[in-house]
Amino acid sequence: MSTKGLRQLRNPNQAQLRELIANKVFIGYDTRSNIPWQVCEYSIKRFNNIDVEPLAQEDLRQRKLYWREPDKLGSTEFTFTRFLVPALMNYKGWALFCDDDIVFLEDVQKLFDLADDKYAVMCVQHDHNPPPGMKMDGRVQSQYPRKNWSSVVLWNCGHPSNQKITVDLINNPNTTGKYLHRFAWLEDEEIGKISTEWNWLVGWNKEPKDGKPKALHYTEGGPWFKNYRDCEYNQVWKDILAETMQGK
Repeated sequence: MSTKGLRQLRNPNQAQLRELIANKVFIGYDTRSNIPWQVCEYSIKRFNNIDVEPLAQEDLRQRKLYWREPDKLGSTEFTFTRFLVPALMNYKGWALFCDDDIVFLEDVQKLFDLADDKYAVMCVQHDHNPPPGMKMDGRVQSQYPRKNWSSVVLWNCGHPSNQKITVDLINNPNTTGKYLHRFAWLEDEEIGKISTEWNWLVGWNKEPKDGKPKALHYTEGGPWFKNYRDCEYNQVWKDILAETMQGK
């Protein structure tokens, strides 16, 4: 290898880092919904043997990465832990975060192929304003700007602006969910757009108006809940569940 080539490897740019650092997927984990997590993981790995890691709060507490008091308003155990992704990647490379109530219908590599280094994060920029009330297993249906933007996120972990998202900041009780879920530490132009198909809100997005789903998000509640057994796209999730059980 030439001297120039060695220098390039010692000081790689973003494009070279992407080649050197393997993509990784983090799925939010909630102790109350282990089966949806397994189905989500399987839906990814059936296409691609990519590294998938659960964002399990207890594990993160043991590793001294998360020490916030339990969030009484949070609908899941990963309300805040999802924002640890850049730190977990040592602020290098690209990673995907997704909620556990999602199944992928296509290879997530196609999603990583959309990564653009000029953005700090990339997501589907929903205009989702559900009526107030309850969802899933009695959880409150919260309303806030940029709702569901943070449920599927391509993180550019090495982007300079994501250096602001430190472990201490996330654990600071004064750092609100509102601040984090709105990506308030970023300028608007640092948030890239992904097409609706990659975070298809079941019961909200419609074919063919919004395209065709590549990742189904059962955000209101999925077939694993009694009251949602017959929700839209219920058979898709049930079929993947059956494949998951056969694959175990």
